[in-house]
Order: sequence, then C-alpha cells, then structure tokens
Amino acid sequence: MRPSSYKAVVDEFAASIRSGRLPAGTRLPTHRALARERRVALATATRVYAELAAMGLVVGEPGRGTFVRVRSGYDGLEPSRSLPVPRVADLSFNQPLGEDQSDRLRRALRALSVSGGAEALLRQDPPGGRPHERAVVATYLLGRGIDTAPANVLLTSGTQQGLDCVLRSLTRPGDVLAVDALSYPGVRLLASAHGLDLAPTPVTATGPDLDALDRLCRTRPVRAIYAMPTLHNPLGWVLDQERRDRLVALARAHDCLIIEDGTYAFLDPSPPPPLQALSPERTCYVAGLSKNAAPGLRFGFAVLPGRHVETVIRSLRLAAWGAPGLITALATGWLADGTVAGWEEDRRRDAAARQNIARAALAGMPFTAHPVSYMVWLGLEPHQRPDHVAAQLARAGILVSTADAFATGPYRPRALRLALATPPRNELGTVLRNLRDVLDAIPP
Repeated sequence: MRPSSYKAVVDEFAASIRSGRLPAGTRLPTHRALARERRVALATATRVYAELAAMGLVVGEPGRGTFVRVRSGYDGLEPSRSLPVPRVADLSFNQPLGEDQSDRLRRALRALSVSGGAEALLRQDPPGGRPHERAVVATYLLGRGIDTAPANVLLTSGTQQGLDCVLRSLTRPGDVLAVDALSYPGVRLLASAHGLDLAPTPVTATGPDLDALDRLCRTRPVRAIYAMPTLHNPLGWVLDQERRDRLVALARAHDCLIIEDGTYAFLDPSPPPPLQALSPERTCYVAGLSKNAAPGLRFGFAVLPGRHVETVIRSLRLAAWGAPGLITALATGWLADGTVAGWEEDRRRDAAARQNIARAALAGMPFTAHPVSYMVWLGLEPHQRPDHVAAQLARAGILVSTADAFATGPYRPRALRLALATPPRNELGTVLRNLRDVLDAIPP
C-alpha cells in the first residue's frame, strides 16, 4: 500500500464529514493510529488534524481524542435557526426590543413623510454624514464622557462597518493587532479579511493582563490595541480607572492606536471615563444603536483623532458611504429628542432584571456576569465538550454561543456565552432552567 498524500487525507476526511458519512461527535483515530493506517509520519497525521480543526470540522480534546465537530449554536459562523423543535429560545444573540418601539417607529416614519425635508432623504448623504447630524451624535456622546467636535464624528451603518473602515484605513496587511484572548467575534473576522496578525492577550477576571500586553508591545511592533473597557463582550468586565490609565500609558509608550468598542457601554450608568477621553489623540471610539435602540437600525458612529478623519472617510466611500439618509434621520431624531436616552434607561432596568433571573436559575453553577449586562459566561464541567453541549441544547430548542466564537488564539475554555436579551423576560427563567436540566443530564 502506497503512503497517502497529506492533502488527500485532509480532503477525504473533509468530504466524509460534510456529507455526513462521519457524523457529528464521531471519535477519530488517534494521531498514531492515523499515521499507521495511512503510512504517513506522525507529524503529518498531526498536521492533518490541525488543518481539519482550522476548517472548523473537528475539535481536539486533550486526553480524550479528536472528534467530528458538532455545528450547533453560534461558534463564529452564522448558525442554523432551523431546529427540529416547535419553539426556539435564542441565547446566541442579543436582540433587545422594547414594547413600544414598533409604535415609535410608525410615528417617526409618519412624521418624516410629512416633513418639509422628506425629499432630502432620497438624496445621497456625504460619506460620514451631514454636519448637523454629526453634531447630534457629538452632543449625545457627552453623556458617555466623550467631548469631541462634530467634525471628528463619522456616521456609519452600524458598529461593524465602523470597525471595518477604521481597520481598513489605519492598518496594513501584516500589522499586529493586540486583542483579548476572548473577544468580540467580529474583530477576528475583520482581522482575517484585512490580513492582520492577531496577537491575543491573556485575560483575567477583571480585565486583560496588562503585564502580558506590555511584554507583547516590547517584543512585537503592535500597530493597534482593540479594547472593550466597559461591559466587555463576552466576559462582562468594566475596567477600573487604574487599569484604564495604565492601558493608555502602554499605548503611548509603544505608540499604538487604541480602537475602543463601546457597543455595550451604555448599560453601565456610571463607568470610569472612556479611553477616548483619556487619550483622544490616539483612540478611535466605535459604537452604535443596535443594543440600545434596535438591532435592525444599523446605525453607528466613529469618533476619530482629527488627523485620521479624512483617511477613514475615504474608506467609508469605498465601503458604502455610511448610513442611509432615512436611517440617519430616524436615529438622529431619536437621539435629539431623548428617545434613545429613555430606551437606554429601560435597557438598564431590563438587563438588571434579567441578571436577577439568571442568578436564581443558575445558582451554584460556575458563571460570571456583570449585574447590569445582557451576558452570562457559563463554565462547563470537564466532561462537557462545548460543541456537544451546544448540540444537546439545540435539540432542546435552545441556541447558545460556544467559547470558540470568542477565542482569538489557541485558548479555548470549556464555556458558553448566554445572551439574555432576546427571549421574552417572562420566559427567560424557564429557558435557563431547561438549559440547566440539559447540562445536568450529560453523563460524565
């Protein structure tokens, strides 16, 4: 028998997994057994499994072996919402909506339809938004501790587009982007799209390991640091003033950009000042209205150092010119009349209530969460493989995110992120108790 080629073995396993001939959860031969069977070197067998893992088809379990990966729940790719159950409880995405928001939208659209400026909504806004609308956002940001000129504010189609344009215009392929070892999945996708070298920083219970970040910056040419100092996704921390000061000092000492993601920052009623306020000359602050207004609104903003504004505007022109005029009119109208501020207060009460429900339902389980947050980080037992757990939960009608979605490096904890905002609040306790029952039923 001739030895198998490395590529042929990878292709054969991939085809068998994708076709279902190797079902999810199947335990594959050990590295040594595969090497003997295919008459290849042990290093080659290890490379085969490494490539299959990189393709998202298998997962290795230290001491247990390599398994065909179960693709249920959110693990970095868009999950299937078609489950073999009549009702689905979605704990994989936060899509908060208020009871009166549909009526608010109808009233706002009627008001826009009869306004004297309705025709202007059919014209194309300049990339980054019109000056008066950028001024509305700048005024709103005063409530977040950011005092900036409207000229430094650019309007975008959501936070993701803001992050995309900042990275596209202010970094180059091969640049090093420092990021928490567990972080927002979208930044990993953007880094891959723009050819950036992600450098994970270990995380602690209260924030990134700043000693490790300092060592990283001393040994590698870090171009930018991506940070979520207020209501981190997925770990929920809020960095204290001392850590913020030190992070800014590190960025200055090593001449790094700071990209601050403020997506969930509105949930904390009194956080320390944002990094942008501490270091406006090097911080790009990006956020939007998906979590505090409506996920389908797709309206965001970026606050930039003056020297970078025109560069990012060129990137917006390439991407999609920013937010459409109708969306911008709705969003800035709600920002100006206090509607968004009222929704944010409602969200804070709602998040606190949901955390109380989660604490009661998950009492005694290893989880961490901020008391005013829409997230829970739930640790699993040693015998509970995250992808297998996600599959069991999906069969019970519960979608979750596995830790893989948030891992920016090789560190893959046994954990789930539970997004609390989407199920109706009066059903959340039942959903979480059902989740607990499924986990308890998994044999060791």
